[in-house]
Amino acid sequence: MKKKVVLAGGTGFIGTYLAEYFSAQDYQVVIIARSAGAVSWNDQQGIVNALEDAEMLINLAGKSVDCRYNEKNKTEILLSRTETTKTLGEALQKCQRPPELWLNSSTATIYRHAEDRPMTESQGEIGKGFSVHVATSWEKALFDFQLPKTRLVALRIAVVLGKQAPVMVPLKRLVRFGLGGHQGNGQQLFSWIHIEDLKNIILFIQKNKSLSGAYNCAAPHPVKNHVFMQELRKAMGVPFGLPSPKWLLEPGAFLIRTETELILKSRWVIPEKLLESGFSFKYENIDQAFEDIIN
Repeated sequence: MKKKVVLAGGTGFIGTYLAEYFSAQDYQVVIIARSAGAVSWNDQQGIVNALEDAEMLINLAGKSVDCRYNEKNKTEILLSRTETTKTLGEALQKCQRPPELWLNSSTATIYRHAEDRPMTESQGEIGKGFSVHVATSWEKALFDFQLPKTRLVALRIAVVLGKQAPVMVPLKRLVRFGLGGHQGNGQQLFSWIHIEDLKNIILFIQKNKSLSGAYNCAAPHPVKNHVFMQELRKAMGVPFGLPSPKWLLEPGAFLIRTETELILKSRWVIPEKLLESGFSFKYENIDQAFEDIIN
């Protein structure tokens, strides 16, 4: 019988990448989503059947945060994460042979704006505000479940970089148009991870059965915003980029229906638990990542 992996919310950039990888490894890949051909979120029995005898559940479901934080969007961002997590947990409780590992997305944005010191799982300080409320509610929805046969892991994922990553489209456009300088004062830290390393983290946690709880999924060397943009310009062969001061970012974010927090919050997140467990990153430094993504 084929090994089986279930990808919930598996139609986005990360889900598509993982589906291709596991299919190539001869897994049966079952997707739970709102799209045609997937198991529907409304089909409780279908979800139970999908999870039965699976090796692993990876939940990536959630409305994109790349939008204006009006009340309607805020409600959708929160519920698309917490309710789907609860739906999966309830389905797992009904399984006879549930997967032994449940990896649930979370976000590195759970920590406060940090320019003074790095945020690790043991020493990090949880922040305040809407994005943090979403992250803490999401993790609570996961860890509230008592599932004796299933290991629970929250992946606190930083901004994911890769050839098809949504974040690369506007960044590359800015650089091409000569606007690829630093944003704000350029001193804010930018934590990131290459999609291949995220996939490798999932495999590492699957193999190391003692690992559970929350894990920071970020490359070990975050960079300041001005360095990040400089390395991107270098990889794209563009020598110069005009900076975008904060006063210019506010109306710009409004026009493209997003929030400046996505650019200006200083995310200084270190993957302490993974490094201590012996995980090694393929893309530790931003220049290596851009070398792969751009070229």
